[in-house]
Amino acid sequence: MPLILSDLSYPTASGGPDGRGEIKIYDNPEDLSTDLADYIAQLSELSVKERGVFSVALSGGSVIRLMSKLCEAPYSRTVDWTKWHVFWADERVVAKSHPASNYKLARDVILSKVPVLSSHVHSINDSLSTEEAAEGYEFILRQLVKSRTVDVLESSDCPKFDLILLGMGSDGHVASLFPGHPAVDQKVDWVTWITDSPKPPPERITFTLPVINSAANVAIVVAGVVKAVAVRRAVGGAAGGPEGLKLPVQMVSPTDGKLVWFLDRDAASKLDYEGGVLL
Repeated sequence: MPLILSDLSYPTASGGPDGRGEIKIYDNPEDLSTDLADYIAQLSELSVKERGVFSVALSGGSVIRLMSKLCEAPYSRTVDWTKWHVFWADERVVAKSHPASNYKLARDVILSKVPVLSSHVHSINDSLSTEEAAEGYEFILRQLVKSRTVDVLESSDCPKFDLILLGMGSDGHVASLFPGHPAVDQKVDWVTWITDSPKPPPERITFTLPVINSAANVAIVVAGVVKAVAVRRAVGGAAGGPEGLKLPVQMVSPTDGKLVWFLDRDAASKLDYEGGVLL
């Protein structure tokens, strides 16, 4: 069983609460992976019962590898994969066969091993320019919101994904929203684009923060000691970005949804807590 730090909140400059969600800490990545699969499978079942579909946005990197238990029993048999609609919270604008492609990673690790319908896998058009790819992806998303394949959060008029799965970089970036980058401040578009990513490859598309924060559920999945300092900054509430700015991960706070952190012991090693309470 994980150690759970629940209902965390910290004061904001205005004096109100700034929710940090629920934090789950696991002894090892294996336990984290198992519980993450349980969490995703339960949300899938609930969404399919309520809406008839499960809309999920993936990221790249270790998040996908930690999801891999979904390809094993019992999930491979019990999850209603035909009701899944799969998106990407961010993508590198490279060929789908390129090693850096988030689509390729998800296909190789998960999607090729479970019966998700190919027509329900919504990836970018990799033959377009970065700006055109972002615009095209937003167009697809708007069509699927119109049909309510993806729900909508009325208060923000943004897509309300059933689940958005995010990793976090050691610099506190999420999706392809990097500290100090203008894309972090994009409030109008659902999908934006960058050509100067601090990490290669430089050309990427990414969901904007209003879309991420409109989700019904957001999970931030982090493993490894190299992320420990950023985790501490993220859940501690203090500004940790350039020039005292908040890190992008600190700006993830669902408007009308739930935020859950999945951390292994290494990623949580800089946190101070006692009796399930963060100090």
